[in-house]
Amino acid sequence: MAGPLIVTAEFAPDDFAWLDALRRRHYPAERNQVPAHLTLFHAIAPSAEDELRQILKSMSGRPPPRAFISSVMNLGGGVALQVASEELDIIRGEIAERLRGLLTAQDSVGWSAHVTIQNKAPPREARALMDALGDQFLRRPIHISGIGLRRYLGGPWETLRTFSFRG
Repeated sequence: MAGPLIVTAEFAPDDFAWLDALRRRHYPAERNQVPAHLTLFHAIAPSAEDELRQILKSMSGRPPPRAFISSVMNLGGGVALQVASEELDIIRGEIAERLRGLLTAQDSVGWSAHVTIQNKAPPREARALMDALGDQFLRRPIHISGIGLRRYLGGPWETLRTFSFRG
């Protein structure tokens, strides 16, 4: 049986390299099975793949959404960089509307755009990273280059396709 589908916002190469380096530096290596990412949807049924591909293709005709780092988030046992983008919020909302009835409870409720840099770390270690990062990245632009479609493989992901934005 095929694993669930994951939809991510894709970063431009320079932003991806920076975010992934932060993640590799701070995420426990034995648990870090995927690169830095911004998840739009966590688990969509594999049976919706054809429909989802059509939806994502239609979204890719837009210009890239503007986005920036808005805060450093405390995840309890980890740290994430909060991403603000009204345009990406709209894109996600439109995809959710078109997939109504197919989304899990997690994907149906509110969404918080973020890139997890550290997770499943001792709270003291997470707090130290939050303090070290401080607000040095606030308002830093993040370039979203497309939407990725992936399949969950029990830990790692398989990239099925990237739908690049135009412009």
